[in-house]
Amino acid sequence: MEFDTLIRGGTVVDGSGQAAIRADVGISNGKIVAVGVLDGATAARVIDATGQVVAPGFIDVHVHSEITLLDGPHRYGAVAQGVTTHLLAPDGFGWAQLPHGLAQEMWEYTRFANGEHELALDWPTAEDYLAIFPGNTPANVVPQVPHCSVRLAAMGWDARPATPDELAKMTTLTREWLEAGAVCLNLGLDYQPSAYADFHELLTLCKVAREYDAIYAAHLRYTDYGREGAWREIMALGREAGIPVHVSHESVDALSAQLLDEAEKDCDLTFESYLYPAGCTHLVMMLPIADQSGGTAGLRDRLTIPAERARMAALLDATMTASSASGARPVFVATQTGRYIGQTFDEAVAASGQSRGDFAVRVLREEDPYALMVYHRSGTVEQQEAIQRATIAHPKMMVASDGVYHGPSGHPRGYGCFSRILRLPVREWGTVSLESAIHKMTGYPAERFRLHDRGLLREGYAADVVIFDPATVADQATWAEPFRQSTGVAQVIVNGVTVMDQGQPTGALPGQVVRNR
Repeated sequence: MEFDTLIRGGTVVDGSGQAAIRADVGISNGKIVAVGVLDGATAARVIDATGQVVAPGFIDVHVHSEITLLDGPHRYGAVAQGVTTHLLAPDGFGWAQLPHGLAQEMWEYTRFANGEHELALDWPTAEDYLAIFPGNTPANVVPQVPHCSVRLAAMGWDARPATPDELAKMTTLTREWLEAGAVCLNLGLDYQPSAYADFHELLTLCKVAREYDAIYAAHLRYTDYGREGAWREIMALGREAGIPVHVSHESVDALSAQLLDEAEKDCDLTFESYLYPAGCTHLVMMLPIADQSGGTAGLRDRLTIPAERARMAALLDATMTASSASGARPVFVATQTGRYIGQTFDEAVAASGQSRGDFAVRVLREEDPYALMVYHRSGTVEQQEAIQRATIAHPKMMVASDGVYHGPSGHPRGYGCFSRILRLPVREWGTVSLESAIHKMTGYPAERFRLHDRGLLREGYAADVVIFDPATVADQATWAEPFRQSTGVAQVIVNGVTVMDQGQPTGALPGQVVRNR
């Protein structure tokens, strides 16, 4: 047998959750051709994987990486830890199907997650947008329906339910994405303008997604409904639409464990998580939804009115004071002016001499359009570890980073989420087996998000492969240095092409658009 690439002598963990085996892997024409004992086989390139694990490339189902993958210093941050496939449109963010002016407004609104890239923003159709990726990225991308841009195209930033005509336009735009191979209808129900989508709108669009065997995923409506109410909304949507549903960036504690048990009885629900005791979003999210309406321009206009500033300052003072009292600790990681980076919110407040609310309003005005924060959660180290152990062990959990790749500082999850799983709950805690952890990063998300030839090391599947040392693979990104590359990953192969060799990028850009077809 002759292959393009032959991986010899590794421990194959195939992504299914089944026990590891010692086997060789033969790759030709971007596909896995054989897995087993391949004595006598030859190849143009032979990789000795003795003592290493050979696994499917990892799949990140929620990550703000799509523009970062095209250029810049963080292009390989996720790839270096073995991530070979990224899903587009996390939190429903997107800029296609929009006239140029609205696309610019949406880009400005989402810059807190995507950074300072200069973009043409000229994508009249879904296919126009997807065309920018093949041959220009080291990893694959997967389309999802970006509800924020779909709603924006249909009705602008209006803070109200959709009319029948507007909902009909959303249906048409959603179908265009699904025809282009979108695997999921994705929303951020605390973000604009999706926050104003009512249950009828969600149900209507979910029924369209169901026609294409797509699923529904969302950052839940926490701000308006609270955590339990937000979970119950997605559970009701799954029941009434008859569609699989997926919860973004959650964890398992007493409340969610009860809700997951309840969901098991009457809807098809999964969730994803990263094992860090902190989240990351912009300071604007501390305001009520009504004060965020209209996107960046809407907030900017309200902040010019003295009475509105005073009212929002009072609300923010109460919110941030309660947060501080609980032990939560917001830290500035990216701002427009470069000020406050690395300071906690309370440290910056103390230096300002203002109240928490007045300082927050000042920051919103001066750092327009965003001040990106890492929000360290309350609770002891022991309490956070217990949550993380319960989270990784839950059978409905898969791994996703929610990575953000810009700013002078940041959250380490973008550079360390997947390697952290291999280090912490697998090697150090022993909470889950290596096979189970890899399943949560490969076969499980591939099955859930309709990636029909990814996530497994099997004949006929795409040759997305990661080779790593199970004894040394580790995240190196920390709160102080969040953009340090993971270690212990020897090779990363995408569509049969090596993109990382001995931990260094090769410069190859073999990423493709992976579609639900």
